[in-house]
Amino acid sequence: MHGRPYRHRSWFTRFAKTTARTAGHPATFGVAVVIILLWAATGPLFGFSDTWQLVINTGTTIVTFLMVFLIQNTQNRDSLAIQVKLDELIRSIEGAHLALLDLEELDDQDFERICSDYRELARQARRDLRAGKSDTDVREVGEAHRKEISEKRRRAQTNKTNKANKTNK
Repeated sequence: MHGRPYRHRSWFTRFAKTTARTAGHPATFGVAVVIILLWAATGPLFGFSDTWQLVINTGTTIVTFLMVFLIQNTQNRDSLAIQVKLDELIRSIEGAHLALLDLEELDDQDFERICSDYRELARQARRDLRAGKSDTDVREVGEAHRKEISEKRRRAQTNKTNKANKTNK
């Protein structure tokens, strides 16, 4: 790769990744269990009062609220990194369908059409397996869609030619 050297991650990115990693650690779960047990043990001391209940409710609400955003930030970055890696793999394979690069950015109709093409390819492969054939063949994806588009273009060109001929007569 070329261009600018990689910049250091922002403080928020470092904080979010560290927090998400720490939150998923077994020791963190253990600490949370200990906090709950201590809170429960202090119930009789405070007469299981509303304030005693409010402490745990407020604490867990705040932690949950903040964790949602931190974990979502980390998830978004991880997802984007995976997409870029997959895009690089697709780009580097000779004969790959480059239209699949940045697939997640397509509108729903185009995305569904491409998914449908791959589902059809999978159905064909399963039929071949049941018939005792190999499923490792490199088939064209979306062949039916391309035939349909070609037919529409051919008809449009024929109509255009016919109209031009009628006009010239």
